Amino acid sequence: MPKFMKMLVVAAAIVAFGAGMAQARDQIKIVGSSTVYPFSSYVAEELGATTKFKSPVVESTGSGGGHKLFGAGIGLDTPDITNSSRRMKASEFEKDQKVGITEITEALIGYDGIAVAQNGANPEFSLTKDELAMAVAEMVPMDGKLVKNPYKTWNQINAKFPNRKILFYGPPTSSGTRDAFGEMVLGKFAKKHKDLYAAVSPKGKADKYESVRQDGVYVPAGENDNLIVQKLTKDKNAFGIFGYSFLEENSDRISGAKINGVSPEPTTIANGEYPISRSLYFYIKKAHMDKVPGMKEYIELFMSDKMIGPKGLLKRIGLVPLGDDLRKQVQKDVLSYKNLTLEDLKH
Repeated sequence: MPKFMKMLVVAAAIVAFGAGMAQARDQIKIVGSSTVYPFSSYVAEELGATTKFKSPVVESTGSGGGHKLFGAGIGLDTPDITNSSRRMKASEFEKDQKVGITEITEALIGYDGIAVAQNGANPEFSLTKDELAMAVAEMVPMDGKLVKNPYKTWNQINAKFPNRKILFYGPPTSSGTRDAFGEMVLGKFAKKHKDLYAAVSPKGKADKYESVRQDGVYVPAGENDNLIVQKLTKDKNAFGIFGYSFLEENSDRISGAKINGVSPEPTTIANGEYPISRSLYFYIKKAHMDKVPGMKEYIELFMSDKMIGPKGLLKRIGLVPLGDDLRKQVQKDVLSYKNLTLEDLKH
């Protein structure tokens, strides 16, 4: 082989080796939901403190943002796990399959309620889910037609409410909390008025209506729910929309509104009585399991009774545990790395 050819081969090998080294990781990379973030971070820190593995890197990118990053493909420059405060969408699963992420395991970890919270010094506030939708939705029914939301104060929605400015700090469009709120509050309200909302809803389906006000009444506050808590402590008019765990963590400063007469509490969230409750998940990229040290151990720790059981450590920071039978089945499925299917997501 000519000398210059040998040099090219060596150079190519060095580049390839360098690329491999650049991709090699000794830490798990996790992205996704701000709601699941505190639970995931707790498990990550525990793994680092009690095993030989480094603590995983956990980023709060929002559920939608996490699924997008997770779905970028296979390779150590992509996340290993994404957290989600809603179930993976069928469209996200299909995109993953197309880029080669053909084996995904879904891990259901527990429940959470979406709290509508206010400054703790305020009097108790109780409203229906429909009244909440009327305060937040971009379009509302009035005199038999849809109009831009005109409500500026709460007593304009219901005379029993105080003459108090309507203001919300809530999750952005990248957030699973925003998706869940849209589905459980706005979509359910719109479905009751489907003849009006169909024309302004995706594919003409009123229950898919999720548009919030754009007039400054609803303020997207990023993926850091603690910032919303700070806003509430400074503004007695404002309400914040975020996961229950942040309400529990800050119960000395803020309080949750009753929705349909029900307070957000672990019992009412677990049994579904609280009307804005949802499940929490993380998703595993199985192709990375034997490439990233500690993935198996992290997953086993997260799914253990020590973490998600009825007396688990994550309950102390706001996770509402699964029932015993469901938890045992989920643990079995996750720890056998059962493949998620499109059919699963349709149920």
